Amino acid sequence: MRKMGILLAGAISLAGCSSNPPPVAPAAVVDPNNPLFAPGYIATAGSSDQFEIQSSQLALQASSNPALRNLANMLIADHTRSTQMVVAAAQSAGITPPPPALLPQHQALLDQLRAAGTGPAFDVAFRDIQIQAHQQAMNQKMQKQLGARRVQSARALSVNSGDVFITTQEGSG
Repeated sequence: MRKMGILLAGAISLAGCSSNPPPVAPAAVVDPNNPLFAPGYIATAGSSDQFEIQSSQLALQASSNPALRNLANMLIADHTRSTQMVVAAAQSAGITPPPPALLPQHQALLDQLRAAGTGPAFDVAFRDIQIQAHQQAMNQKMQKQLGARRVQSARALSVNSGDVFITTQEGSG
């Protein structure tokens, strides 16, 4: 019986010295263009912010409507702050964010707005395009939140920039 105990203890000791490491789970594949992942989210958020800033700067030039001009100033301030928050969150997650640039869908909206001219025609186009851009942003945000495959840094970026987006939505009525 004692020999059996010694043999069992020896077998357990040898098992601990095994050279086969435990299996490692495969790394998740990250698509940098997917808005559900941090790099895609950063590009999308940066483009959205740039669209809001540039379209609002255009509104300050093309509209004489005081309410629209106030909204444009608010959008510039909110989306400048949003960009700063996304950059800070990315950097704290160890991600180097690219400089904000317009993605094709945001460039197309800005081109539509430029084609609207000035005065009341511009005001109507600005309203309609702002609604469309914010609906797209909300749809992407909801898609991201409902998506099963998210990385932690994308969640942190969404939470941080979401505060600015909600303020913008509430402020714009």
